[in-house]
Parts: sequence; structure tokens; C-alpha cells
Amino acid sequence: MDKDFLTIHDLAPEDVEAALDLAAHLKAMQQGGVPHRYLEGRTLGMIFEKSSTRTRVSFEVGMYQLGGSALFLSSHDTQLGRGEPIRDTARVLSRYLDGIMIRTYAHETAEELAAWATIPVINALTDLLHPCQVMADLLTMREHKGKDLSALKVAFVGDGNNMANSYLYGAAKTGMTLAVATPKTHQPDKMVVKNAMKDAKETGATLLLTDDPAEAVKGADVVVTDTWASMGQEDEHDERKKIFAPYQVNKTLMKKADRRAIVMHCLPAYRGEEITDEVFEANADVIFDEAENRLHAQKAIMTLLMG
Repeated sequence: MDKDFLTIHDLAPEDVEAALDLAAHLKAMQQGGVPHRYLEGRTLGMIFEKSSTRTRVSFEVGMYQLGGSALFLSSHDTQLGRGEPIRDTARVLSRYLDGIMIRTYAHETAEELAAWATIPVINALTDLLHPCQVMADLLTMREHKGKDLSALKVAFVGDGNNMANSYLYGAAKTGMTLAVATPKTHQPDKMVVKNAMKDAKETGATLLLTDDPAEAVKGADVVVTDTWASMGQEDEHDERKKIFAPYQVNKTLMKKADRRAIVMHCLPAYRGEEITDEVFEANADVIFDEAENRLHAQKAIMTLLMG
């Protein structure tokens, strides 16, 4: 793994496998009460321009369990919020910290931070990509569907957002079959699609883009969805409900999937919108394993980058 973790696209397939193997190992150690203080004395700075429950808690707890410490840096409390250039912030924080995690809007912000920092930078979310969540999702699939991800068909249904984009990269690197169903007006990023298709040729992955959720879900081992209106899109909520109504993951749609299929959701979930309460609760154990696995996947990433 290189200095930074900004996108799964930057990783070699063997890097993805190594990170998932390490995440599973760290999870087993944690559950077995075995100390694993691989980042003793290390400090992670956490820059939040977008707030989050799961991201903050999982990174803070992860650093604690690894023997290090985490420092919360809100844009309201730093010079970034007052207009200091990102390059200056990056160079200053590189003198104090051992790693930086950023959750922000523009992906270019994370890229600029990484370009100027001399310490590892982890993308905890941008409007373009959400790689930490997809690494957690891949770990969850291995737990529930077996280690060979290339044997799976996964369907992503909903908005062509940062999760859909990162799923394209994750699928391409692991050799799986991925069908992404979105409205024609809300498709994944074109450059991401181009990059993922190129990666897929190297691993044998199959990537399908469609506007038909039934086609995407047909025979799927895993069905994934996400909120229709992400943070910052609240004003579009009512309009998005109309557009995405045919993309709800419900009992009728799930009949198209494999009878043993599982459903995943990165949370928060809006029941009655992108997923019905019935389908959510039938898959709650998987969904909350997925939420927990943010902790273990991120611990693996931090260990590989900062250890």
C-alpha cells in the first residue's frame, strides 16, 4: 500500500486482499481480548468538514485499540475554516502527527492534502468516493459469503453516488460481478467508470451499468443500497424521492435475487424510502456487522499506513 489511502483504485488487487486479511485478523484479536497495540505512541489527526457518527467513533476507538490516540479537528476549530491554504495545513500537521484522516466534500481537497502532507492521508469520505466503507463492506461479504469475492454477484441499487463509485473500484479490484442500477440522470462518475472498467480487465471482474433494478438484482448474492439524499442534498430530498421510488429495495425486488442473498446498507437508513423496514430487519444482523466492520477495516488501513 502506498503512502495514502484515497481510493481503492490506487491499490493493487493483492493490497486489497492483504488489507482485508489484516482486518479479519485484527477483528479476531479484538473479539478474543488479545492486545494489538501496533500503533503505540502514534497520533491521528481527524479533519471533519462533514460530520459523522460512525466515522468519528470508529476511527477514535480504532486508534485507541491500536495503542495510539486520535485528535478531532473540526473545520470550525481550525485555520482551514478561516481560509488557510490546504497546503499550509498539510505541512504543519505533518510536523505534529503520524497520520491524517479527512472527511470532506470535494475529493480534490483530500488529494491536495495528500500531495502536500509528508504523512499518510486517509480518505474517510468525499462527495466522489467512500473507500473505507467499501473496504468494510468487502470484509462483511467475506464473512457472510466466503473469502472468494470473485465468485459473487453484487447489485448496487439507488444513487450513483460516492458509494456506487467506490463499489465499482472495489469490484474491479476483487474480480467480482457488480451490477449498478441507477436512474439515467444519477449515474456513477464517468471517470470512475472508465478507470474501473480498465481495472476490471486485469482481474476478470464484470461491471454492468443499468437503469433497471430488476436486471441488476437478478441472481445477486448481495444487494446493496444507500440513502437517496446524501449530506448536503437535503434540499433535493422530495424530488429525489420521486426519482428513486422505483429503486427501493423491498420484498418484491428481493425475489429477483438469489434466495440466500443478503442485503447491506452503510447507514443511516431511511426505512420506507431506499429500503423497507421488512427487508432491513430481515438483514439487520448483516447490516450491523457491516457497521462494526468499519472499525476493523479502518484499523487495518491505519496499521498498514502508519505502522
